Amino acid sequence: MTTVNRQAKHLNRRHLLRAAASGTLGFIAARSFGETTANENAMVQAGMASDPHHVLKAAKWDMIQIDGSVLEKFQLQKELGFDGMELISPAELDPGEVRRARETTGMPVHGVVDVKHWENRLSSSNPAQRELGVSYLQQAIRDANSFGGFSVLLVPGRVTGDDETHDDVWNRSIPEIGKALPLASRLGVRILIENVWNGFCESPEQYRDYIDAIDSPWVGAYFDVGNCRKFGPSEQWIRTLGSRIVKLDCKDWSQADGFCKIGDGDVDWPAVRQALAEIRFSGWCTAEVPGGGREELADISLRMDRVLKSENA
Repeated sequence: MTTVNRQAKHLNRRHLLRAAASGTLGFIAARSFGETTANENAMVQAGMASDPHHVLKAAKWDMIQIDGSVLEKFQLQKELGFDGMELISPAELDPGEVRRARETTGMPVHGVVDVKHWENRLSSSNPAQRELGVSYLQQAIRDANSFGGFSVLLVPGRVTGDDETHDDVWNRSIPEIGKALPLASRLGVRILIENVWNGFCESPEQYRDYIDAIDSPWVGAYFDVGNCRKFGPSEQWIRTLGSRIVKLDCKDWSQADGFCKIGDGDVDWPAVRQALAEIRFSGWCTAEVPGGGREELADISLRMDRVLKSENA
């Protein structure tokens, strides 16, 4: 595929999803994208309408390390300046309780993390493990929908050795993801592939081409700004991935210290902001760092503001 054709294809996908969110598609398309529409409307209410490049802040659910109810955790995040929530699947959370917390606080749930993708890898040499991985992915899609979210974060596999090589991860995971796409389409939940230290797609071109190989508007990139820094400038990855990026994970990394507090590492945040503006990114950015109580989470919120907002904002 030529560069021009590849860019045109993904612009078309992006415009299709935006059109669905704005209600400009016909009745059939609107039914297919119904869940996306509802949640993107929530994002508009959160402030994106006034800023086309607005970035919404969240934190991973397991970072909120306080004793308290679901509602109290939602309330804490709102008080600290976060815009919404990302939950996990499977989780011992009552969907009704989540919905009540969401409605009481006005804090939308933007998605869930499939926390079973490491132990039940879609790239495993064991077909039974891959089958289990698909079932957990499908459960995560249902959970996201029941919580009011519209995405599932997925790691598609891991390079472990001769029976799980880079080619194996690529060739085994794509058909398995395909098995979950009908459900994803029906419920309006996107499957977003995260870049992690799993030996897979450690260049932005590989990451781009892997998503293109899946070839579905229901699959995109959940780009981790810090995870890629070990392999190259984050802003280079952003420009290569372009509109494939649907959501961001926020962390930092340095050659000297490894993972560190947001803003203290080697990530060039002004360059990251510039690259995000160039690809016209707007949407969710979720911290993925060690959490804690109110004090630690407040610091994370402030650090995200510093690195994500321009000096002129």
